[in-house]
Amino acid sequence: MIAQGQALPAGTLGQLTKDGMVNHNVAELFADKKAVLFAVPGAFTPTCSEAHLPGFVVLADQLKAKGVDFIACVSVNDAFVMKAWGEAQNASELMMLADGDASFTKALGLEMDTAGFGGVRSQRYAMVVDNGVVTVLNVEAPKAFEVSTAEAVLAAL
Repeated sequence: MIAQGQALPAGTLGQLTKDGMVNHNVAELFADKKAVLFAVPGAFTPTCSEAHLPGFVVLADQLKAKGVDFIACVSVNDAFVMKAWGEAQNASELMMLADGDASFTKALGLEMDTAGFGGVRSQRYAMVVDNGVVTVLNVEAPKAFEVSTAEAVLAAL
C-alpha cells in the first residue's frame, strides 16, 4: 500500500468533460500542484452520495483557501458514471475521475474485492498530494467513514 512520503504510481484516469473524454496522466495531473484526492467504493452508493462526496463539495472553498489547487474524486467506475454522479451531486468544483479497470487503485494497493456486489473496488480514502507526493494519507477501516472526510482533510492541512 502507498504510504505518506511516496510518489503516486504511474497511471491514467479518465474524465468526461464538456469537450469529450480526457485521459489524464497521473504524473502530469499532479505535477507542481497541491491536490486532494479521495476515493469511494462506488458512485451513487449510500455513504458516498450522502456524506463523502457532499462533504468535499461543501468544503471545496475552504480547502482551496488552504492552498489546494484542485480536488479530485476517483472511483472504479467508468467516466460516464462519474460525470453523471458529479452532475447529480452539484460537484462542478471537483474533478470526477474514473479508474474503470481499477489499475490505478491496484497500483496504490488500495483495492478491495466486493465479490458479487461489485467486484474489485477502491477502499475509501483521502489523501493530500503535493507535487505528486502523498503528504497525508487517511485510509478507512472496512465499513468506516471517519478519517477520509472532508473535515478530516481540512484539519490536516
